[in-house]
Formats: sequence, C-alpha cells, structure tokens
Amino acid sequence: MKALGILVLAIICFVVAQGTNITLFFYLFYLLLALLLLAYVWAWSNLQGVAVSRDVGTRRAQVGEEARERLILDNQWPLPKLWVEVQDHSDMPLHAGGFVAYLPGNARRRWTLRTPCTMRGKWTLGPVTLHSGDPFGIFKLERPIGSTADIIVYPATISLPEFRLPSAELPGGADLRSRTFHVTPNVATIREYVPGDSFNRIHWRSTARTNKLMVKEFELDPTADVWVVIDMHERSQAVSEEARTLYRDRRLGREIQVPESTEEYIVSAAASVGRHLLNGSRNVGLLGWGQHREIIPPEREARQLYKMLESLAVLRAHGTHPLSEVLIAEAAQFSRSSTMVLITSSVDPGWVTSLQQLLYRGIQTVVILIDQETFGGWPGADSIIGKLNELRVPVYRIEQGQSLDHALRQPIAATGAYR
Repeated sequence: MKALGILVLAIICFVVAQGTNITLFFYLFYLLLALLLLAYVWAWSNLQGVAVSRDVGTRRAQVGEEARERLILDNQWPLPKLWVEVQDHSDMPLHAGGFVAYLPGNARRRWTLRTPCTMRGKWTLGPVTLHSGDPFGIFKLERPIGSTADIIVYPATISLPEFRLPSAELPGGADLRSRTFHVTPNVATIREYVPGDSFNRIHWRSTARTNKLMVKEFELDPTADVWVVIDMHERSQAVSEEARTLYRDRRLGREIQVPESTEEYIVSAAASVGRHLLNGSRNVGLLGWGQHREIIPPEREARQLYKMLESLAVLRAHGTHPLSEVLIAEAAQFSRSSTMVLITSSVDPGWVTSLQQLLYRGIQTVVILIDQETFGGWPGADSIIGKLNELRVPVYRIEQGQSLDHALRQPIAATGAYR
C-alpha cells in the first residue's frame, strides 16, 4: 500500500508539473520514482544469495523430550543483509515460529531451536519462508525455501516393574528341553562337529578357542507369543477438557501441557507393556485397526521395540470397525500358546462375547481397560469388568490422571496363575 501511495503521489506530481511547468514538481516526480526503484532493489537483494539449511540432531524423539535442530543461514553475497526474517512452517506443536537475523557479507549464522515433544506423531520441520524489506518500509518481499526434514516422536513409555502376565499353555509339555533340529533362540550346549551338521550351527568363538570345529545344539523355544492388541475404534474414545502438565519449561518459564484422551492412554499403555515384555525376552507383536490395519508379527529382537514405537507414533483412533469385529477378523493370528494383552476403552459388551470365543480356544488374555467415564465419556466400565470377572480374565483399570505403573501393579480380579 505504501508503494501504491508513493506511485500515485509521483503521478500527481508529474501531472502538476506538466500543467504548471514548475521544475520542483519534476524533481519530486523523479525523486519518488527513484525512491520506489531503490527500495524495491534493496528489498529484492536482501533475499538473494541467502542459502538455508537445516541440521536435525536426531530424527527420533519421545514425548517428554526436546527435539533439537539447527538452522543455518549463509550469505553468499559480499553485501550485508540488514535484516532477514525467517519464518518456519513446521507442523510440530510448540515449534518456534521464526526469528530475525542480520547477515554480514559472506557470513554464516546458526540458530539452535529446541522444541518440547508433547504429542506423538510424524512431523515435518519446514519449509521456510524468508521475508525482508527496505529501510523505508515501502516493500516487504518473501522468498519460499523448501528445506524440510521429518521427525518421529514416539509415545511416552513408563517402567512397569510389577506387571505380570498369566501363564500360557506352551507347546511340548514336559519335553521342552529336548533337542531340536530347528534353529531357535535357546542354545542347549556346544559339541564337536560331525559330518552332516549344518554350517550355520558352527560356533566360531568356541572353534577358535579349541582349535576344533564346534557346533551349537538348540532346545525348543519355551516362550509363548504375546500379542498387544489395541482398540483404535473412533467411537470408543473420549477426550477430557482438562489438560495434563507434562513438565515445566524453565527456559521459557511456562508449563508444557498435553491433552488428556483415552487414545493417548491406550497408546502409552501399549508402548510401556511392549517395552516391559521385550525386556523380559518375550516374543511380542502388535495389532490394531486405526486409519489402517497395523500388524507387527511377534519377535524378541531389540529392533522390535522401535518397530512398535514407530507404528504407535502414527497410528490414530480413526478406525471404523468396533473391537468385536477386529477380534473375530484377526482370530487366526492367535494360536493356543498365545497370550493377548487387550487394551481398550470400549464399554460395548459385544467385544466381550468375541473375546469369549478366543478364551474357549485356550488363548490367555489380560485386559487393560481405560475408564472413559473419567474422561467425560460413557459409563459402563463396571459392567464390562463384571463380565470379565465371570470369565476369570485379569482386568487392570486405568482412570484419568492415574499413574500407569500404579494402575498395572495388581489386576482388579487376580485370577489364574502368574509368573
């Protein structure tokens, strides 16, 4: 608008100069045009020769931590840039919006940004838009720069030292310690190589130590698979109007708060239970129907935890199928030796009936029930707990604001054998 006003004023001066032939108005006309041209060139040159790069400290973070990144501005021209405003369009919550920088000629400036991780998910850092102008404030130009990077924020996990699972019916009975021709994670002993042994059974450290070819013998795997099944049906969730304080940011002098919802409690419980079981060398898998069908087969490798956390980071409660339908559709995934940890906030009794069919097949089950009534949702948790007690299914109940490790210390109905 300022540029338009100056242009209009210059035209008026030109018209008056033509009508009166007064030299002053000609000078004013040339001066205003020169001012417009100088201001535009100045603003344009401030945005040229500036390169922006982003150095992300880590592409993985967890709720409660800080994500650190560094924005680097390079002035590749010998002329200084009096002021350049950097506006970051990252979609990560609480991410810094931008800053204003002065860039000397052929100089580099670095800014470290710290963003508290308050919500799980896959976020995009960037792109960036540069803004600058002239000293007179006539022009303000911008230049988009597509410098982006992705960061995944894992859900928060809590230590569960007292959480236990019911015993599963393991295959093999009393013959678990018999030798097997299959390669399993359980090594029984080391012996000398005999013709016919597979080369992938050779134990090279023992071979080097004894100067003889030594091979491993294995036992049957005595550990049952554990499936963590989460209910991500959209209509089974509730969101509280109250926010929970995650921590206090001393640097900025403010409290970092996150919304309370059954969805986040379900995800956090699944991540914590998965980490606890994997630390105990259990075969753990994940199953849930959110915006898409998510299934991770059971494994006990160290990478399994990160596979589960990465899946839980992006899985949302946008499922259109209720838990009862999910249990029926995925029944083939569970064998008789499986143990299922079912995490839900649903008060629909239909899923209890579907669960009963799995119990008849010998599948051991533990239910972690998020009480959605405490989040402002529908009542009915007591009725669900009563039905599960009749089926002798251990039930853990979690209410809003309750510590996860405290809620998972002891089931409401401690039935069955524990180990």
